[in-house]
Amino acid sequence: MKVGLEMADMLVKLYALPEVTSVLTDLQKAGLDVRLGHTSEKYIIADWVSRHFKPEWAVACEVGLRQSPITCFIAIEKSESQGTMRNPYDLPPEVLLGFACYDVAAKGVFGPTGVREDYRGRGIGKALLLTCLHAMFKQGYAYAAIGQVGPTEFYRKAVGATIIEDSEPGIVRGRLTE
Repeated sequence: MKVGLEMADMLVKLYALPEVTSVLTDLQKAGLDVRLGHTSEKYIIADWVSRHFKPEWAVACEVGLRQSPITCFIAIEKSESQGTMRNPYDLPPEVLLGFACYDVAAKGVFGPTGVREDYRGRGIGKALLLTCLHAMFKQGYAYAAIGQVGPTEFYRKAVGATIIEDSEPGIVRGRLTE
């Protein structure tokens, strides 16, 4: 097996995932949360992803936000400034910190995912990963592929993912031009 292979796909057993509750609880103690994106937030999320990561990933988020069920989760930090709430729709703002999608490049494939650089190392990426993979398991998937992995060691440690041999370049091959 080629160790450290970059951009290969990895495989995860969804029936053997670590639990996610404690990871989410730790985030919530820090004022952070992971939740489904909402269709009304599609353009905000896509614009943010395009600015912080890649335009192709923004398109993937749009696809995930159009699906039923939605397959795009986001990590947010809740604003501490409550102000005076005049009606129940005046909720405190949420700051977008990260995202994760599945079933956007192909059925059963996790990704893309990303966390704002200055928030990395706080467990947000792991929380997004586990939340998506648990959602996939609840939908009946037994396995998931993680597409075009960069940090193989992260996925190996977080969810026991293994490299799929000869999976480069994977399902997403090249850029379409006119």
